[in-house]
Amino acid sequence: MRSFFIILVSVLLFTVSSCKSKKNDNPVAPASAEKRLSEKFFGTMGTDTIIEYTLTNTGKMQVSIINYGGTVTSIKTKDKEGKTGDVILGYKSLNGYLQKENPYFGCLVGRFGNRIANAKFILEGKTYTLAANDGSNSLHGGNKGFDKVYWKADKQPGDSSIKLTYISKDNEEGYPGTLTTEVIYTLTSANELKIDYSAITDKPTPVNLTNHCYFNLSAGTDSTILNHLLVLNAAKFTEVNDALIPTGILPDVKGTPMDFTSAKQIGKEIAAVKGGYDHNWVLNKKSNALEFAGSLYHPGSGRLMEVFTTEPGIQFYSGNFLNGTLQYTRHGQKYMKHAGLCLETQHFPDSPNQPSFPNTILKPGEKYQQTTVYKFSLK
Repeated sequence: MRSFFIILVSVLLFTVSSCKSKKNDNPVAPASAEKRLSEKFFGTMGTDTIIEYTLTNTGKMQVSIINYGGTVTSIKTKDKEGKTGDVILGYKSLNGYLQKENPYFGCLVGRFGNRIANAKFILEGKTYTLAANDGSNSLHGGNKGFDKVYWKADKQPGDSSIKLTYISKDNEEGYPGTLTTEVIYTLTSANELKIDYSAITDKPTPVNLTNHCYFNLSAGTDSTILNHLLVLNAAKFTEVNDALIPTGILPDVKGTPMDFTSAKQIGKEIAAVKGGYDHNWVLNKKSNALEFAGSLYHPGSGRLMEVFTTEPGIQFYSGNFLNGTLQYTRHGQKYMKHAGLCLETQHFPDSPNQPSFPNTILKPGEKYQQTTVYKFSLK
């Protein structure tokens, strides 16, 4: 009998030990673990379902993107007090982005960002006519540019990025060739929003892609960006006429209100610029590699945003046409003049009509590629 009990106890101890071993070999993920990519229904556009994808990094920074217009709807970062705030202008619903007056909040811009003079260009001896949606000029791809279309979304490995794809058909908005565009948004552990653009075409066509976020690093505590400090790594800018079309002249910024080679308050000399800032700066690029383009700093919150790009130019737009009339705004905010600013990395405006500017014509067999990074930190 004693031997029986010894054997029974040994079996029980072995079983318990075995169970513990199996439990340790297959640890359960902590209950506090969070998904780094989540999605939610954002609305419908015709037969298309619009989804908002939210990327979250280990530092709890968040970036949200919808598959309508490839639009960044939210960028949430902490200030120097540890409070999280949204540093771009946006809407509470899809209705805001669909309203006719929406000034390109957060969207992807194409097929050609910025302006093309007289809504025309000549390519290989043929004249192409575009939509004149900015006076007599064409702006940001025309009446229905890349900002107003449905993008196919695919989650990327690692749950920290999303790929958006759009196929623009031949003669869409007057542009030649079928253009297949891919844009990958990635939120890194270093609080960087990285945007990788690529495109291929079956006919020669102009391509100039960018993102159109309106930044206000105060996260709404300041009604304008006039107190922000801006640096632009550029010694020259593209001079424009009254219709904001480049003249072809690239003046030096030194000694002018266009000089942001060192940190300067945006409101300091804006009154001396007719209509406000809406110009392309020629970056001091050494190559086509990713290089520092500029920075934006809000002293009150301590937030700093640095911009890096492979592109040759950056359009600084100071929100001159905002007038407080936009509907469906987040928290009912009134986005008045200068409520936000854009730093659009790009090739130069009207490049198809300006032979001296860097080339924007993509040909079959070539691949358009560019990368832009918006990095957030505190100081």
